Amino acid sequence: MKFSGKSVVITGGGSGIGAALARRAAGMGARVFVADLDGDSAAAIAQEINGHSAACDVRDETAVQGLIAQAHDALGGIDIYVSNAGIGKGEPNHAASADNETWMLNWQVHVMAHVYAARALLPEMTERGSGHLVNVASAAGLLNQIGDAAYSATKHAAVSFAESLAITHGAQGIGVSVVCPQYVATPLLGLSDADAAQQASLLTADDVAKAIVAGVEAEQFLILSHPAVKDYVMHRAQDHDRWITGMQMLRAKAREHFGSAAAGTLYKLV
Repeated sequence: MKFSGKSVVITGGGSGIGAALARRAAGMGARVFVADLDGDSAAAIAQEINGHSAACDVRDETAVQGLIAQAHDALGGIDIYVSNAGIGKGEPNHAASADNETWMLNWQVHVMAHVYAARALLPEMTERGSGHLVNVASAAGLLNQIGDAAYSATKHAAVSFAESLAITHGAQGIGVSVVCPQYVATPLLGLSDADAAQQASLLTADDVAKAIVAGVEAEQFLILSHPAVKDYVMHRAQDHDRWITGMQMLRAKAREHFGSAAAGTLYKLV
C-alpha cells in the first residue's frame, strides 16, 4: 500500500521510530495522526507535520478504541495503522527476576495493544477489502534480547500474532507487516543519531522508518531494517544449541566489557 494520499495512525509517535515514521509519511503525502502516552510529544510532532494528535495509553482497550474513533473522524478513515508503542525495562538479576507488574506491562504494550487495534479495525477493513496493519516488534521477537526476558517473550508473541493476522486476513485484502529492527538509536535505549554514526550495527530511527515505508509499499510481511538479522535467524534454525552457546558467549563478553548485558551497550558487540 502506497503512503501517498493515505490516512496513517502511528502509536508511540511522539519520539523515536514513531516520530521518524510520522515525518516520512507526511513527507510522502499521507494524512497522519500521531498518538503517544505523552500527549505533548505527540502534539509537537503533529504540529511539525501539520497532522493530528492525541494522548493514548495503548494498554487500555477503551483508549485504543477512542484513538481509532478520533483518527477516523479527523482523517476520514484509516488506511494504515502502525502499532509502534514499546517499552524496555530490563531485569534486575536472573531471567525471571522482573516483577509481575513488569511482565504484565510488557504483555499489555507489546501484545495486547496490537490485539486491541486489530479488534477495532478489522471489521471495517475487511468489509471494504483494504487496509494495512503494521506491528512494530523487534529482532528480539525472532531471536532474543539478552538481559530482558519479558521483552523477548512478548516480542515473540507479537510476531506470532502478526503471522495470525496475515494468515487469516490476507485473502480479504488486508496487508500485514511486522517490523523487527535490531539496535536503534532512540530514547528507549538512551542513544542518539550521533551514536549511530559511530557504529554500523546501530541504525537511526529514520533508517528504520525508511525501511518500514519501503516494506509496506512492497507489501512485505517481515520488515528487517537490519539485514544481518535474517542470517542470525537462519543460524538459529540450523543449529539451535550452537546458537544458544553463541548467545551465552555474547552475554559473557558484554558483562566482561561493560559490567552488564544491557541493550544500551550490547550493540557495540554485534
